[in-house]
Amino acid sequence: MSLQVIFLGTAGSIPTLTRSLSAVAIWRKGEVILFDCGEGVQRQMVKAHLGFNKKMKVLVTHMHGDHMLGLPGLIQTMSLLGRTRKLEVYGPSDLKKFVDAIEQTVHFALTFPLDVIKVEDEGLVCEEKEYLIQSAWAKHSIPAFAYRFTEKPRPGRFHPQKARELNIPEGALWGQLQRGVAVKLKDGGAVNPEEVIGPSRKGRSVTYTGDSRSCDSIIELAKNSDLLIHDCTFDDSLEERAAKDGHSTPSDAAKTALRAETKRLVLTHISARYKKPNLLLRQAKKTFSEVVVAEDLMKIDIPLVDLS
Repeated sequence: MSLQVIFLGTAGSIPTLTRSLSAVAIWRKGEVILFDCGEGVQRQMVKAHLGFNKKMKVLVTHMHGDHMLGLPGLIQTMSLLGRTRKLEVYGPSDLKKFVDAIEQTVHFALTFPLDVIKVEDEGLVCEEKEYLIQSAWAKHSIPAFAYRFTEKPRPGRFHPQKARELNIPEGALWGQLQRGVAVKLKDGGAVNPEEVIGPSRKGRSVTYTGDSRSCDSIIELAKNSDLLIHDCTFDDSLEERAAKDGHSTPSDAAKTALRAETKRLVLTHISARYKKPNLLLRQAKKTFSEVVVAEDLMKIDIPLVDLS
């Protein structure tokens, strides 16, 4: 089962010739989960072949324009293409006022249900059958959130050979065991699921900081993530500027990844002053080796780990 992270926009504050504004998509089982929605996001979605009528959630970290001004264009594009599926948008309380203003002042016919849900504190943002999304406070110049996508644990692997050794006939009884239900055999014996099914398997996780300094709340949110996507607006020599503006440096991001024990780190929200990301990468690698600098339309696949 594929889980792909697609970097639609990786610029900090203003777009450049090679970087669009903040937007990172998770593509999983025909669903798009979009973190932030910078201007021009729909064009980046076209380039990434994501489509506009998929099941979709948008999660906005904070009310700075480079993270949410893409919503009007995205909503109108979806309507022009005849979307009918509901769109869920999550974000700070002021986001509802913004979306309401779009509907009241921009003249187009909305063709689909639009549900704007307020995120007002840390904790569970939404829960689906196979995953959940949580929030934590970021440390920025205005109130801001970080988000974590986490798949729920998958059932353990069913071992057919063990079932045969216990004389369990193939068919309905195997199905019951795979659903976690104990079965009775013709000879009167009973078999519990754990006798033929291995331990549950950990789901995959992605943490996205939005704009933020390194802080304990994000470290806690990102614990053991497969992928941490972290603000890296300025290089280490501009640490004071980063702190003043509520942003991070490569060393800040790398220390967060190290403390959170994440598997991989991606640096994003790159200032226009950096034409090439080599400096940022070198500085981060001094602390954390499994790191890359995001580029627009870069894709990262997160594989399932199957334990026997």
